[in-house]
Amino acid sequence: MAYLIELLQSYGYWGMTVAAFLAGSVFPFSSETVMVGLQIAGLQPWPLFLSATVGNVAGSMFNYWVGTLGRLEWIEKYLHIKREKVLKTQAWLANRGAWIGTLCFLPILGSVLSVTLGFMRANPYVTLIAITVGKAVRYGILIIATYHMMK
Repeated sequence: MAYLIELLQSYGYWGMTVAAFLAGSVFPFSSETVMVGLQIAGLQPWPLFLSATVGNVAGSMFNYWVGTLGRLEWIEKYLHIKREKVLKTQAWLANRGAWIGTLCFLPILGSVLSVTLGFMRANPYVTLIAITVGKAVRYGILIIATYHMMK
């Protein structure tokens, strides 16, 4: 256990940012586990929250950017998101707009949403704000819950 704590502390906030980026993009990764581990290891909650939020939003915006390329074949081949999921999500998003990006914090669905928002060319500024709000709320809740569990 001491080795794991030492490893987490050695990568610190940058490690949290990278882990959150991976988790926010289509790569399978759990930034929540890393965040809890780093908080338990003694890293400060506020910078941890910022590192996780920035990394996770960047991961989702990476997905958005890939979606703007507009190639379903690429999305299917490189991101492993099936064409049917993108088209189904696109139909669902048609009347909802970029603010639905607040739901990008959801596991699995979040990646499909962010790619589809890019594919649909949703307003990038509204998408960025919406994604940031959703991810910040999720990480805020996680930080607070972990803090209270450690008391």
